[in-house]
Amino acid sequence: MDKSEAEKRIKKLREEIERERRKYHLAKDPAVTDAVYDSLNRELQALLRQYPEFADPNAPENRVAGKPLPKFVKVRHASPMLSIGNVFSEEEFRAWEKRNLKFLGVEAKDEEKEGKEARLPLGSRASFGSGFEYFCEVKFDGLAVTLVYENGEFKKGATRGDGYIGEDITENLRMIYTIPLRLKTPFPSYIEVRGEAIMKKNVLAELNRKNEKEGKPRFANSRNAAAGSLRQLDPELTRRRHLDFFAYEISSIEGKEWQKLIAKHASKHELLDKLGFSVDKHSGLASSADQVFEFIEKISKVRESLPFNIDGAVMNVNDTAVFNELGVAGKDPRGIIAFKYPAERATTVVKEIRVNVGRTGALTPLAVFRPTLVAGSTVSKATLHNANQIEKLDIRIGDTVVIEKAGDVIPKVVESLKKMRSGQEKKFKMPEKCPVCGGKVERRQIGSAKSARSKGPRFSSPAIRKKTSSGLGQTISREPLRAPDQDASVSFYCVNPKCPAKNERYLEHFVSAFEIYELGPKILRRFKDEGLISDAADIFTLEKEDIAGLERFGEKSAENIIKEIDMKKKVPLWRLLWALGILHVGEETARDLAGHFGSLENIIKANIEDLNALENVGGAVSDSIYDFFRDKDNLRFIKKLEHNGVRVEKGEKQAKGKFSGMTFVLTGTLSGMQREEAKGKILALGGKVSESVSKKTSYVVAGEDPGSKLEKAGKLGVKVLDENEFMKILQG
Repeated sequence: MDKSEAEKRIKKLREEIERERRKYHLAKDPAVTDAVYDSLNRELQALLRQYPEFADPNAPENRVAGKPLPKFVKVRHASPMLSIGNVFSEEEFRAWEKRNLKFLGVEAKDEEKEGKEARLPLGSRASFGSGFEYFCEVKFDGLAVTLVYENGEFKKGATRGDGYIGEDITENLRMIYTIPLRLKTPFPSYIEVRGEAIMKKNVLAELNRKNEKEGKPRFANSRNAAAGSLRQLDPELTRRRHLDFFAYEISSIEGKEWQKLIAKHASKHELLDKLGFSVDKHSGLASSADQVFEFIEKISKVRESLPFNIDGAVMNVNDTAVFNELGVAGKDPRGIIAFKYPAERATTVVKEIRVNVGRTGALTPLAVFRPTLVAGSTVSKATLHNANQIEKLDIRIGDTVVIEKAGDVIPKVVESLKKMRSGQEKKFKMPEKCPVCGGKVERRQIGSAKSARSKGPRFSSPAIRKKTSSGLGQTISREPLRAPDQDASVSFYCVNPKCPAKNERYLEHFVSAFEIYELGPKILRRFKDEGLISDAADIFTLEKEDIAGLERFGEKSAENIIKEIDMKKKVPLWRLLWALGILHVGEETARDLAGHFGSLENIIKANIEDLNALENVGGAVSDSIYDFFRDKDNLRFIKKLEHNGVRVEKGEKQAKGKFSGMTFVLTGTLSGMQREEAKGKILALGGKVSESVSKKTSYVVAGEDPGSKLEKAGKLGVKVLDENEFMKILQG
């Protein structure tokens, strides 16, 4: 076979392999046996070895996993991947539709007066009075991704991320057989396609069976499984998960002739289908709200029989120009809405009600109940929001309650089954003192330009109220109220401005000192706002189910966070001392304390004389340490850490070596080792590492891009070592 014949044969083989692939993966209709399919691939690979010039990275035979990635790279989306607003009833949908018509300057028809005639499709502004035409489709329960094609070839793919910046997962997306690596002809020169990566029900079931056999945890639902599969650094692991992809949007396309083809959302789906993508076959047009809910009802009846999980239906204004004119409200395009099917419910028993304190000082009650399976995951906590909610639902400790959870939404308590009470249940009362600092608690009424505080449970309603700003974007009243407004809610706040629960920086310092790197400032703030934690000790009570239900958290990220927290429950004494945030006690002093006293108990019992006996600890430092461990709140916090599973290792004496009595300061970036590694080597040889330069500093080790510490060393006459000199004295 000559080169020309080989080229023709390779082309034929690729066409046949791709045709069979599409039949198997898209139509689920394998026309040939695996043996025949493998034989075609073997022949193709043999020809490509002989004629490597015909290799093509986007050819069907190249769905082969590449090398594992060191990390995912962040990418900015060409246009934002915005979220979709939700409605849960027909009334909410009609209200949303009415707002959109009003936004366009059109009054919606009063259907009760004019009859519920079918609305006409939108074709021009003149037809707005007749309502919108909608393209209705199922809402896949997976992970949103975006795909970029240039000249018909797949170039790049990314996750949604925060809507503006996602992660480049191109190599993993190549492992999904229902994502075409090359588009069918004719195709535009550039197109960006958006859709959902999903795991079908049978694939999830098989994966969970396999995990059970291997002693691995089960995936709670298909969405978490799909997300976890795509966020594997090794594409081979993604390939083994057998994900699927459904396209539902064209966010960008080049060429006027192509743009004409996407004047309607329905025509976008038609074009996506022609280009070789899988699209939702259950979709359809609706010219009225009545027809929309006929579609929703139809899908609800077949929902369980679908091969994939869905959690609702999506209605898109069909006319692209009108959709664009409606614009965006917040992070949600006005022209699209999702109807969510009713949440799943289950019953459980409330074991206790805890109270956490948020960063604003708000006290949030949290119901702790028997672990219960609902909506695919096991949950054991649910926020009760505020005192109003507890009173409204009449929830008592020991009650059998109904909890509700929809997919990845945080569970909530919706009902108390009062007839199941035994008489042993206890009424819950919000605390009069802050559970974190013991400070005064203030009761405020928020939500209708009124607020209150009082020591008693009842409030009078004065004729005149003095209004002040709460600093939270609400107007509150300091006068006592007898009966709160119906629209208002009553919340309790710690009024102590120095309450540790309000100190976000301390919380960040604590997790940094403990090296819990999965918990960044935004995540900590989120946990506080959701009422999951009050202080740093609460971090060690978190469970995977508490986190996985939060928006933009998946099962995998929840697992990673809990795994790291569990790993850090065993902590060196010096690290705990540093984390406690004792005034004047940095990392170096914490190491000295741990090495000298050996245990936390000895430090707590130490008097001023004992502390002053420690080298490099002056009077101010001794006083600070002594006072810290005489504070009952600080001791209570340490006890809470121990109760929540934190175990403190015994302190070890400072190692003796050639660096004994020397203090080093590191600045800049070392090329041969990480800073922590350099610090460890200095400590192992008996030296100390300080964060600041002083006259007592023995050496400043300067790497690339050193900071102001180098300048200060020069002023104080401290000897500076470059990396090579440092390595020589380490090895000498």
